[in-house]
This record gives sequence, C-alpha cells and structure tokens, in this order.
Amino acid sequence: MSLLQFSRKHIPWIVVLLVLFIDQTSKIIVKTQMTLGQNIPVLGNWFNIYFIENEGMAFGMQFSGEYGKLVLSIFRIIAVIFIGWYIHRLVVQKAHRGLIVSVSLIMAGALGNILDSAFYGMLFSESYFSRTAEFLPEGGGYASFLHGRVVDMLYFPIIRGNFPGWLPFWGGQEFIFFRPVFNLADSAITIGVFILLIFQKKFFDSVKKPELPEVEA
Repeated sequence: MSLLQFSRKHIPWIVVLLVLFIDQTSKIIVKTQMTLGQNIPVLGNWFNIYFIENEGMAFGMQFSGEYGKLVLSIFRIIAVIFIGWYIHRLVVQKAHRGLIVSVSLIMAGALGNILDSAFYGMLFSESYFSRTAEFLPEGGGYASFLHGRVVDMLYFPIIRGNFPGWLPFWGGQEFIFFRPVFNLADSAITIGVFILLIFQKKFFDSVKKPELPEVEA
C-alpha cells in the first residue's frame, strides 16, 4: 500500500516514526561500533560510511560556542513545535497528502537531530579515534542536556579533482563533490524540501482557503 493511500491523520505518525527509527538506529550502531574518523567504503570511492560528529547543524556545518549550541537546540525545538502545529492544520484542511508527507519529513529530520543534541551527551561516553563510545557509561555521559553532538556518517565523494591553476583563489586546490558528511535526518529534511519545491503549485492549490463572508450591496 502506498503511503499516500493512508488517512491524512496517520501519515505524519508513520513518516516521523519510520524516519526516527532508521535515523536513530543507524546513529547508535555507528556511535557504538565505529571509532571517530573511521571510514568504511561501501561503493568503492563513491559512497562511504564515515563517522564524524558535529555541534548540531546540517551536513556537518558548525555553530560554535556553548551558548551558540544551546540557542541552536532551543531554536530547533521551537521550529519542531511550529511544524507540528502546521501539520495539524494541513490535516484539518484536508491538504494534499504529498504536502503532508513532505512537511512530515522535514519535521522528522529536525526531530532526529534534536534527539542527538538533547540526549546523546548524557547517554554515551566520548567518541575517540582510538576506541568506540560506550552506551550508559558508569561515570556518566560526555555532556549535559542539549549539549550533545550530532552523529554523521553518510559520505559521497563522487567526484574528486583539482581546480585549474588559472582559477583565482582556488587554483590548483583539490575539490570533492559531494564533500559534506551527513545523516539520515539531514536526508529527510532535504528530500522534504525538494518535494515541496517541485510540487508546490500542486500541493498548495489543494489547501482550502478560508471563505470570505459575502458583503451585501
């Protein structure tokens, strides 16, 4: 059965729970079975499982500083609450199921990375280049609530080469496409946004607009 055949009110639950299960399972396996910086080729040089951690932004980008990390986590929580409210409105308005799926993917991805930031610091020991992290370590985790690091592992260095020497600033330097390392939560957000961009006219035309009261002449 296609996901779009489910009742609108069930779609967000199915999407969010499925994405969270796959995302968190993959992160826990990588966190507890791989050392930091370990790289496992999957499809030659095109796809690797490469374990790194970041402070919370998508695709390995950084948001430095203790307070910056806290602000980012709080912002994410507020964003997820808003997205949840918006999904509820879409369900009530009987919006296109594709729109509900895409927004639910964005919410699931944001929630997946929030879980890392909120709880991983308390649940796991520090990850090192020499040994794997431990789940529920005796001495406690490596960070407090909302200060954990996000686990990334998907790496697609599909194209490698060097910029031509005549190019300003980057001439002769190595380039890799696609360089960022990300996770399944990031993928869910990206897929949700792309679906929205591609089908936005079809999706938003289906959203019922409030009827304006008739004005008597």
